Amino acid sequence: MIFTETSLPEAYLIELEHVDDERGFFARAWCSDEFKQHGLVNGFVQCNISFNTIAGTLRGMHFQIAPYPEVKVVRCTMGAIYDVIVDLRPNSPAFKQWYGVTLSADNRLMYYIPDGCAHGFVTLTDKTEVFYQMSEFYHPECARGVRWNDPAFDIRWPLEPRVISMKDQQYGDLGL
Repeated sequence: MIFTETSLPEAYLIELEHVDDERGFFARAWCSDEFKQHGLVNGFVQCNISFNTIAGTLRGMHFQIAPYPEVKVVRCTMGAIYDVIVDLRPNSPAFKQWYGVTLSADNRLMYYIPDGCAHGFVTLTDKTEVFYQMSEFYHPECARGVRWNDPAFDIRWPLEPRVISMKDQQYGDLGL
């Protein structure tokens, strides 16, 4: 796997290293040792799948607060998404900055999202599936979110969302 740090500290894009032959390719999609060598969380307790019927579906911007903050590794296994994280760590040099990337079944990129960052995505195609590895169990009492179009972040989404849950619509601005 190839780990490339983004402009947000401790957030990585992870690219698969293919071994190609006449059958196609083989690649390692997870290696605890490689994550550990990069100083990344390598213990995941839960995996989730999000299936989204239509392009323009927005999910986010979600995170969990202490005592159960969560690291996520996200991969799009069908279709394509524009995946965004916002750094909400007050002591980070990138506080309130965001980074977005297209994850797709074709590019097979993964996105390592450190705790303290809000995460969300908008689907770019119909019938999109997203696979998440989570370092912490879901704790509803610690679940939080910020508005996907909060002017404090000025996220440049590639398309206007068409479907947003009522819960995601009701998140406030950065007030946390």
